[in-house]
Amino acid sequence: MVELPKTLEEAIAQSREATKAAIADGYSRVLVELVFPELKAMPVVQQFLPTFEEQSSQLKVFFTDAGAAALARRDWGEVPFKIEDLGNNKAAIERKIQSEDEIFLLVEPSAVEIAQVEQLCQLAASRPVVLLVPRLEDAATIGIGYAARQLRDRFLSTLESCYYIRPLDGAAVFRCYPSPWQVWLEVGEDYQLIAEESQKPVGDALDQILAKATTPTTNTSTENTAKPKKPGLMTNMQRFLRALSR
Repeated sequence: MVELPKTLEEAIAQSREATKAAIADGYSRVLVELVFPELKAMPVVQQFLPTFEEQSSQLKVFFTDAGAAALARRDWGEVPFKIEDLGNNKAAIERKIQSEDEIFLLVEPSAVEIAQVEQLCQLAASRPVVLLVPRLEDAATIGIGYAARQLRDRFLSTLESCYYIRPLDGAAVFRCYPSPWQVWLEVGEDYQLIAEESQKPVGDALDQILAKATTPTTNTSTENTAKPKKPGLMTNMQRFLRALSR
């Protein structure tokens, strides 16, 4: 069983292996989701790039805007892969995709760019597209009624979250492909696995899992009463992320 990571480096290392496993199993649209508000994407990208070491000359890295792409070109210097910005329409994206490209990495796409993200995936066809640190959790609510439902059915449902970690208050939702979705509960200084699900646990389903695990039994003794907790693993990771973002 894959354990909940203790550091950001460990999480990125896990995400690299999960990505390779998902692509090897035939998934061509994969998400690597590190859901931390303080997270800066660029250090994550640099640690994630060795995932494609064997295909580096056929890799194309897309950023959502020209400024971020230019910054990466400046800071990374000579690299074996191409760096592009996503552009704002399908024609612009099409011009930047060549026949020799074998795999695409899209950095930090948000719900604002959902149309371009879908177009990139369409143009990539069967070639893998990896969405790294995406901010698409609100994408399903774009538009109302039929339009939003179409977006979910047509595109969002085709994305496979091969790696996901999101801290909650005293808990975490975690997935590392090919393992199922997991819910972990903070217990003292550690985290304990309390549920495994085939689908991502959200909303009422997640609330029920947490409520079941945290509801005290009628035989609770004074020895089992809650004591002041020391910082847990997720708290330590959040502190690390805050330090990284300064």
